[in-house]
Amino acid sequence: TKWDDAFIEHKVIKSLVHIIPGIIFLVATPIAIRSVFWVTVFQKGAEIFIVIALTRAVHSATKALTDIYTLSKDYSDKPIKVIFQIIAVLAYFVGAIVILSIIINKEFTSLFAALGASMAILLLIFKDSILGFVAGWQLSANDMLRQGDWITVPKYGADGDVEEISLYSVKVRNFDNTITTLPPYSLVSESFQNWRGMKESGGRRVKRSVLIDMSTLKFCTPEMLERFRKISYLRDYIEQTETEIAQYNSDNNIDNSVLVNGRRQTNIGVFRAYLVEYLNRHPEVNQQMTHMVRQLQPTERGIPVELYFFISNKDWVYYEGVQADIFDHVLAIVPQFDLKVFQYPTGIEMPQFYEGTTGINC
Repeated sequence: TKWDDAFIEHKVIKSLVHIIPGIIFLVATPIAIRSVFWVTVFQKGAEIFIVIALTRAVHSATKALTDIYTLSKDYSDKPIKVIFQIIAVLAYFVGAIVILSIIINKEFTSLFAALGASMAILLLIFKDSILGFVAGWQLSANDMLRQGDWITVPKYGADGDVEEISLYSVKVRNFDNTITTLPPYSLVSESFQNWRGMKESGGRRVKRSVLIDMSTLKFCTPEMLERFRKISYLRDYIEQTETEIAQYNSDNNIDNSVLVNGRRQTNIGVFRAYLVEYLNRHPEVNQQMTHMVRQLQPTERGIPVELYFFISNKDWVYYEGVQADIFDHVLAIVPQFDLKVFQYPTGIEMPQFYEGTTGINC
């Protein structure tokens, strides 16, 4: 079984077997040796040997259990390595105290009391271990990090999947296949972004804008509205909106002969209505999550029309493909609304630009 293989690979049984010679030596020494002094020396040596063998056995067992539980589906997302590393460190710490108590012939509990006086030195020596212990416990108890999580830590240049969580380090395989190693306490003391919430949610967000040239905005003429009625996504919208506008203008005695009087539809407003209906009917957009089309603050680069929605399939490659398909369509239909996407003049357009503004041939 996997238990047998793990315990044999990490030599757990071999470490435990070493305890038997120590026990035999401990029991046989008073029988074989008459000198009280040498009996005491050999017995202390045997006791120390037993403690060392037992400590190594615990360490080997923690490594074997780490392998077993890491491969288990139920525990693959838990910081198992941190927990067993903590147990191993505690085993070595207790073993060292027991050995010291054997050598100086002091009670085990009294040595712990004496450690209080030298606690500052111990904290300095084991600073990384203590910080790692506390951070590992917090990461585990608060479910802040799991193996396999996609995290982003800009300070350390980490952007990828967590491969390993240990007492002293967190290994992240970045998307360029480089490895970034982080101290665990840095993930507790500082902020980092965990994308697990996105993976567990119903969709992956798209938040992207199309910049519309403000010089192309205008009121819709009857001819434009008639053309827009032929677009299936807009037919009901145009009919309903025109009815509401006509009723409003009639109720308020609006003089329609003046263009700025009353309410009128604009080409950018109809364009936004089309995009809303397009998202409502798109099969890859999660209709249970927020989706909208909105105007942002106008800038020197035009009016940003932002599409905000969530794609149901969160797989990176598929997500990027759907997002590209949607914006391919959006950019292609902009001219159908007598609008123009803003972009800076290119080298080909510059002669026409200067000729149109200055009247000088370039």
